[in-house]
Amino acid sequence: MSIQKQVRRTTAPEILARKGGEPIVSLTAYHAHTAALADPHVDFLLVGDSLGMVMHGYESTVPVPLELMIMHGKAVVRGSTQALVVVDMPFGTYEESPSVAFRNAAQVMKETDCGAVKLEGGARMAETIDYLVQRGIPVMAHIGLTPQSINVLGGFKTQGRTKDQWQLIEEDAVAVSEAGAFSVVLEAMAEPLAARITDAIAIPTIGIGASAQCDGQILVMEDMLGLSPRVPKFVKEFGNVGAAIEGAIKAYSKEVRARTFPEQAHTYALKSESGKPKSKG
Repeated sequence: MSIQKQVRRTTAPEILARKGGEPIVSLTAYHAHTAALADPHVDFLLVGDSLGMVMHGYESTVPVPLELMIMHGKAVVRGSTQALVVVDMPFGTYEESPSVAFRNAAQVMKETDCGAVKLEGGARMAETIDYLVQRGIPVMAHIGLTPQSINVLGGFKTQGRTKDQWQLIEEDAVAVSEAGAFSVVLEAMAEPLAARITDAIAIPTIGIGASAQCDGQILVMEDMLGLSPRVPKFVKEFGNVGAAIEGAIKAYSKEVRARTFPEQAHTYALKSESGKPKSKG
């Protein structure tokens, strides 16, 4: 008789159960060491396709391939032990049909051992969300500003700034909720609309440039740490790690050029015949 391994991580159903309760905390993570730092303090880690811009220098998230998401997903899972890990489905891997979406999402789940996937789109993706959930893949939805659609949207534009836009966005929120998504990211959305959607649907809303009334919040880790050269209005820099890194590199460079690094403490001495380091006396 087999004994199932004890689940230690937060699960998608546990995130769903947090609707209206204690706020849900999340950050993006792209590698093992930052995942390990964030893991004790967050409820879920998102391996966002924003890694294409943050880590690899792409101008948008559109060029990011599935293989890159899987590689970073593996690293974040290895670096964390308790947070739910959610991996973004990149552009072109889920839009064609529910069956194509399932094949690619199943590959992500199997190869990374993550606990859920995220995909962009509202009512147009409801059928796909239902298809995935019915086949064992937890789905986080994403509406409002959907970065993979910037070529249609005309750029990174805030959504819902005028009330004539509200109905379609609200319909998107209801559609993904009824389709079985366990939560939905509301990105770059007018605050009153985000608060209204949060009150109207049965699943947790995760705000990023949305509203303090959302059930949770997420930021790109590099943005909130002060590592990004330009950040959106909705980002608060909780640290200035970029300046600290630059200062450390500047000090290192100065000592190397002055030949004051490495010092004796940072080098290895020869061993004596007995195998012990030779004393310098």
